[in-house]
Amino acid sequence: MKKYTISTSVGLCLMAISWGTLPSSAAEREVAKVPVKTVAATKAGAADNWPQFRGPSGMGTSAAKGLPVTWSGTENIAWKTPMPGPGASSPIVWGDRIYLTCYTGFFVPGEDGGSQSELKRHLLAISRSDGSILWNQPLPAKLPEEDRIRDHGFAASTPAADADRVYVFYGKTGVLAYDHSGKQLWQADVGTKTHNWGSSASPVLWQDLVLINASVESSSLVALDRKTGKEKWRQGGVNEAWNTPVLVTAPSKKLEVVVPTQGKVLAFDPASGNPLWSCKTDIGWYMVPSVVAADGVVYCLGGRSGVAALAVKAGGSGDVTKTHRLWTSFKGSNVSSPVFLDGHVYWMHESNGTAYCAKADTGKLVYEKRMERAGQVYSSALLADGKVYYLTRDGRTFVVAAKPEFEQLAKNDLEPRGMFNGSPAVDGSRLLIRSDKFLYCIGK
Repeated sequence: MKKYTISTSVGLCLMAISWGTLPSSAAEREVAKVPVKTVAATKAGAADNWPQFRGPSGMGTSAAKGLPVTWSGTENIAWKTPMPGPGASSPIVWGDRIYLTCYTGFFVPGEDGGSQSELKRHLLAISRSDGSILWNQPLPAKLPEEDRIRDHGFAASTPAADADRVYVFYGKTGVLAYDHSGKQLWQADVGTKTHNWGSSASPVLWQDLVLINASVESSSLVALDRKTGKEKWRQGGVNEAWNTPVLVTAPSKKLEVVVPTQGKVLAFDPASGNPLWSCKTDIGWYMVPSVVAADGVVYCLGGRSGVAALAVKAGGSGDVTKTHRLWTSFKGSNVSSPVFLDGHVYWMHESNGTAYCAKADTGKLVYEKRMERAGQVYSSALLADGKVYYLTRDGRTFVVAAKPEFEQLAKNDLEPRGMFNGSPAVDGSRLLIRSDKFLYCIGK
């Protein structure tokens, strides 16, 4: 596969998507050319790991310093690598590797032909240093699948990694674990249902468990053993939830796994799966954004009209709506997840291009700023080094100061434009942004 590298010396999901990639058969031929390498993943630079969706905490926050603020399609780009196929998942970083998923063979926008029998998901291992694809493991889909997936395609779940394995979730095709050389270790079934929005929740790792929001596949939250894939526990009632679970520390210091569903926020004991508490949201829609939490309080966005945000104190028991729900707001987002810093919550609306800052204790808006030419935003916010990064679906990134007074620091465009549905990841002092066509490494 050809890889484009730009030298640092030159200066370093609701409508039809049109992707201009290789024809189906050509894409498969290109994939076949990528050799499988067995290069061991190192533990060096472990502090730089970005091991799952939205980073180590699952809340879109990084302690990295010196991340890039300005770039373009030709400036401040370390490298960019063509993808074998599209995807809405986000990149992760472990050791000397970047891991990312995509799909080929069926319902690839911009390509003619293809069939469900040709549908494959791919896990890619990519070198952090130069963007070369070290190995590519395709997996045929378990059929039948949906005839089409609105907006996001068949690879919207972000991988997760630890020192021994990389974990991926492919909907009804299952949850799989690979070692860092690309060898498949196990495959587990978490449900057989499909949805025309597809699956998007990503694996979350805790102790010896892999936590999977299988709302689409079986209306369940499922815990699997990391080593074997054996099911350890399962809880039902997780309906209309496309978000990735988040581990939250309650005021009692007890850990809870929190999942917003249609009409309720649910919390479970991650060790046993036992339900802990539920809180009514007054949001009647499906729930896509993941929560953030701080100081024992959970902040949740969701919905397309009416109540669109709320705060609830963690650590309760049973229905805590009357005792623990702190506030609700009509300002929120239906897709993108927020970030939290110093008593304020920051996020961007998925369709009207508005950036928000709200006081965490009351939900009162501090600012509400319409961004120029923002368009749709499906990517979740990233907070790092006193800045919030908002990535739009057409590859424009707004960099805003992380303070309760609006200040736009930069507006950056990537060319050639594709569709950008994944969220930015942190790679040391650089940023990783994926489109349907490329993976970009931004910075020096």
